[in-house]
Amino acid sequence: MSNIEQIKKLRHSTGAGFKDCNLALKESKGDLEKAVEILRVKGIAKASKKMSRVAKEGVILLSGNEKKCSLLEVNCETDFVAKNEDFINFVKELSELNNKCSSDLEKLNNSIMQNKKTVKENLVALIAKIGEKITIGRAKTLESSSCNNYTYQHAIVRDNVSKLGVIVSLEINQQSDEINSFGKQLAMHIAASNPIALTSDKIEKTILDKEQELISEELKNLGKKDEIAKKISLGKLNKFKEENSLLTQDWVIEPKKKVKEVINEINTKGINIKEFVRLKIGE
Repeated sequence: MSNIEQIKKLRHSTGAGFKDCNLALKESKGDLEKAVEILRVKGIAKASKKMSRVAKEGVILLSGNEKKCSLLEVNCETDFVAKNEDFINFVKELSELNNKCSSDLEKLNNSIMQNKKTVKENLVALIAKIGEKITIGRAKTLESSSCNNYTYQHAIVRDNVSKLGVIVSLEINQQSDEINSFGKQLAMHIAASNPIALTSDKIEKTILDKEQELISEELKNLGKKDEIAKKISLGKLNKFKEENSLLTQDWVIEPKKKVKEVINEINTKGINIKEFVRLKIGE
């Protein structure tokens, strides 16, 4: 990735200016994640979730049905390969196998494909043919007889092949058009808002500790007194939790409402968000 591309990525992630991003990248010796922390500590960057890892090309695949559904990430080096016919055919078959394996990658690698060879063998052959590194990345399956899965894909390459995929699992007492519409909208919301967890108490302690560290360092650099800094710090951390917990996020379709308020307004009782998964290439 060139320096200009890094600066653009950093600006998009933090909202900081060109000059500040350039200086932060120089200070971090090109480490994008470290550059975000530098900008946060200096109070230049907006509060945001941990920046994406170095961007990778590839695709996200969706397979399954309303009771069992899976997302699979397959990475490659260039977007050109991500649209290659041989690559697309391989990953589409791989996606169906992954759903059967319930995202057990060891089982997946040893699964037999249509040509009677294992996934592992076919992957090696595809890499040799295309001449580019291809890897099977993250995978997740949501399965429950008492839940319905709702899905969304963004930046679709072809059919069930895209750059971003979401599955959200809802526990419901009965089917209705209203619930089905909400389920689809909720999957879209998750794609756009990228929540870390369902509720604030489900956010990993390591994420909160890191955020607290960045907030404290930022306030220290601003010269705030300890007592005032503690109050500000608590407020900032609570805001971070609210903005990154699905139920307390602003509903993308009607931002004046929270997701939990929209659920309460639905006539049918007994709707419960059991779990969700969101995978996007490059993060």
